Amino acid sequence: MSFIQVNNLKKHYDYYEKEVGLKSSLKNLFYRKKMIKEAVNDISFTIEEGEIVGFLGPNGAGKTTTLKMLSGILFPTEGSLSVGGYIPWERKKNFKMMFSIVMGNKGQLNWDLPANESLFLTKCIYEIEDDQYNRTVEELSELLDVKDLMKVQVRRLSLGERMKMELIAALLHNPKVIYLDEPTIGLDFMSQKKIREFFKFYNQQQKTTIILTSHYMADIEDLCSRSIIINNGKIAFDGELKSLSEQISTGKYVKLQMDKEIDESELRSYGNVVSFDGYNATIEVQKQLVNECIISILNNFPVVDFTIEDISIEEGISYFYRKGEVIHETD
Repeated sequence: MSFIQVNNLKKHYDYYEKEVGLKSSLKNLFYRKKMIKEAVNDISFTIEEGEIVGFLGPNGAGKTTTLKMLSGILFPTEGSLSVGGYIPWERKKNFKMMFSIVMGNKGQLNWDLPANESLFLTKCIYEIEDDQYNRTVEELSELLDVKDLMKVQVRRLSLGERMKMELIAALLHNPKVIYLDEPTIGLDFMSQKKIREFFKFYNQQQKTTIILTSHYMADIEDLCSRSIIINNGKIAFDGELKSLSEQISTGKYVKLQMDKEIDESELRSYGNVVSFDGYNATIEVQKQLVNECIISILNNFPVVDFTIEDISIEEGISYFYRKGEVIHETD
């Protein structure tokens, strides 16, 4: 049995439209146009214990809504799910003790207290034994290089330092599953890298199941062997990101650099011209024709350099993003 099981999960929200002005306000007293937003629309997937899975999608795709249902914060409209054998929205004590959720734009630490006092409050909430608490804080603060900042008021810490303290607070009770919602948002390159390295090490040591949402491809590529792309509330892709280009395209990119200006129309017979500025061009060529095209191009054009590339992961993901929002109108 999989550690996380999601079956035909749906979450719909009702809302109403209103035009600007007093006349529209009076009209709404008697009639309002009801709209339904399908935040999550019939998704199913399973995750094994110890997996790190990337959960991707554009803004409003349903990622955070799904995480909130997995953590029991929201009750689904339809469908079923279980996490570690528990139904999240029943909110049993043992379930609440086995997970953590970290949101990059929302903190759980008290800004007016030093970090160590907020962590001690978390210890009391989760009823953590003194020995385990002291050992965990010691290990995590050393791993995250914030040992000397534990007595500093949270508001005085930098964004990266605060996020590291948030991670310590989330891991104090040694959760079996962690939901990370944009944990590196707003952080500088080095802070992002350190947090990725930390979670990679932590997962190897603790075999913790991690679901990660992020708009930073480096987070996903470094940590996740598998990714789920959700769009319009539905799962558009589930698998390894490196297989995206194979699924959406049978071509490769041939990038050319010329020492003389040429006409774009001369390249169209080789494939789709993706970009062109006179001296540089990118052509999408069918995989089985790449060698033939390169030989012909080198014989007929003043090429000084060329490269052959697969369709990038970012472009593969954007393929699934370029779809409209799912909204149904009812009376």
